[in-house]
Amino acid sequence: MAMELPTWASFLGVVLATVLFLKAVLRRSRRKYNLPPGPKPWPIIGNLDLMGALPHRSIHALSKKYGPLMQLQFGSFPVVVGSSVEMAKFFLKTHDVVFTDRPKTAAGKYTTYNYRDITWSPYGAYWRQARKMCLTELFSAKRLESYEYIRAQEVRARCCATSTPPPPPRAAAP
Repeated sequence: MAMELPTWASFLGVVLATVLFLKAVLRRSRRKYNLPPGPKPWPIIGNLDLMGALPHRSIHALSKKYGPLMQLQFGSFPVVVGSSVEMAKFFLKTHDVVFTDRPKTAAGKYTTYNYRDITWSPYGAYWRQARKMCLTELFSAKRLESYEYIRAQEVRARCCATSTPPPPPRAAAP
């Protein structure tokens, strides 16, 4: 004879599981990350509404309020903005290796054989070797001299294009 649970026991199990699930979700969403200050973003557009016609001035105004290091949300992408000389040195000199990699995208994966060329490969021994080869083979003095005639042709073409008079204006159709 099979033992059956009362209906209230199964109901209690579902309620308990729901409460535990909601508690775990709320605890995870309340977890504090060590993020810089910034304006509260809107759900879909983020902080794009704060960017005016001149974004550099908008960011400067925001830096007056939130400091030289702040977090903005551009759509669904979080962006950390450093808006002072000290922050620029921090990002570009002190921690430059941390910021050298590009984000992994489908375009990079399929057009560069799974991120295996110099533009998409992560920073490391392979990238340093590929960069060294480019500098020594493509940008050497001998190689640049071999393309001198192409640069001269382009300069002549640009000078001719800028020295010709503009075409006469057309009459407006009645």
